[in-house]
Amino acid sequence: MISEEGKRRGAEAARRLAETGLYEFEPGLTDAEFERIEREFGFEFADDHRAFLAAGLPVNVPPEEGQTWSKPWPEWRGGDLDSLRDQLAWPVQGVLLDVEHGSFWYEGWGERPADRAAALDAARRHLLDVPVLVPVYAHRYLPAGRGSSGHPVLSMWQTDIIYYGLDLVDYMHREFDEIRGEAGESWKPRATAPFWRDLL
Repeated sequence: MISEEGKRRGAEAARRLAETGLYEFEPGLTDAEFERIEREFGFEFADDHRAFLAAGLPVNVPPEEGQTWSKPWPEWRGGDLDSLRDQLAWPVQGVLLDVEHGSFWYEGWGERPADRAAALDAARRHLLDVPVLVPVYAHRYLPAGRGSSGHPVLSMWQTDIIYYGLDLVDYMHREFDEIRGEAGESWKPRATAPFWRDLL
């Protein structure tokens, strides 16, 4: 069962995206498909994310030249499993890249080992315990977790992490609506996922 708030937010996010006319939609994911995906990848969608995908699956369009992601919408139905795994691993892999090739070290992990390989191994162990982030579109992510909704959407690029929406509804406006305008004084997102919120 997903919350009424999650259903409302997900449906509104789907409506906002549909109104842009940028994408066509396939039928939404069924309960059986959600169950298969969550079992396959070991996470549960947040309620609003689930309701969004149940309303309809956005269809990827051919990428523009120079576009980072050839298929920014995760292809949960019939997509390549390795590609989906890579997209799910993107946030953690980005942190590991900055540990290995940069000076990043999370304060909560204690003292950084002097040896780069040892630091990478330690970071990898610590990252097994961080909340799972689920791709919404390209490198925009929501925390996983049945029974939750309203999380800010995060843009993940290694340890350069920024807010991209107060929630899924606001994100659709900010990412896809050309007349979105500037964020006002009231735009104050608050990240909910431990560890990731500390990198913002």
